[in-house]
Amino acid sequence: MEKCLEYNVITAAMILSDRDILQGRGASIQPFREKNLTPNGYDLTVAEVYMEDGQNIEKASCSVPPGAWFAVSTEEYVKLETWVSGSLWIRTSWARKGVISSFGMVDAGFEGTLTLSALNASAKPLPISPGDRFAQIVMHALTGNAEDSYASRSGNYQGQRGVTLSRE
Repeated sequence: MEKCLEYNVITAAMILSDRDILQGRGASIQPFREKNLTPNGYDLTVAEVYMEDGQNIEKASCSVPPGAWFAVSTEEYVKLETWVSGSLWIRTSWARKGVISSFGMVDAGFEGTLTLSALNASAKPLPISPGDRFAQIVMHALTGNAEDSYASRSGNYQGQRGVTLSRE
C-alpha cells in the first residue's frame, strides 16, 4: 500500500493556479480578462457560433434550435508551453441549460483559438452570444517538457482562428 501511495504522489500532475496563470507561467491567453480567471483555470468566451445548417454568426446573438449540433470558437488565442497541457470543461451553467459537449485535451505546445462542439439537448431554443463564457481551460503541468510538441507531432489545428471543422 505504501509503495502505491508513493507512486501516485510522484506521478500526480499539478494543475496551474490562478497565480501561475496571472503570471503567464506555462501559458499565454490573449485577450486576457482577469474576471474570467478561476482559482484553477480560465473561462473561455464565445467569439463565433457555427450552426449545423451552415450559418456562421460572429457579431450578433443567435438561437440554437432544440436538438441541434453547433460549434463555437473561443475569442481567446491560447498558447501552451511544451510542459503544459490543458483540459477543457463546459461551464455548468450551460450544462444546466441542456447543452451536452465532449471536449478533449489541448496538447502541449498548441497555440490558436479553440473550436468546441456541442449539442442543444434541451426542448427549448438556446440563446448564445459572442462574449458568453462557455468553457473552462484547466492547465496541467507535465512531469517535464514534451519530447515533441503538438506542432511537430500533428499540428492539424496549430494557429487556427475561428471555427475550424475537422481537417481529417
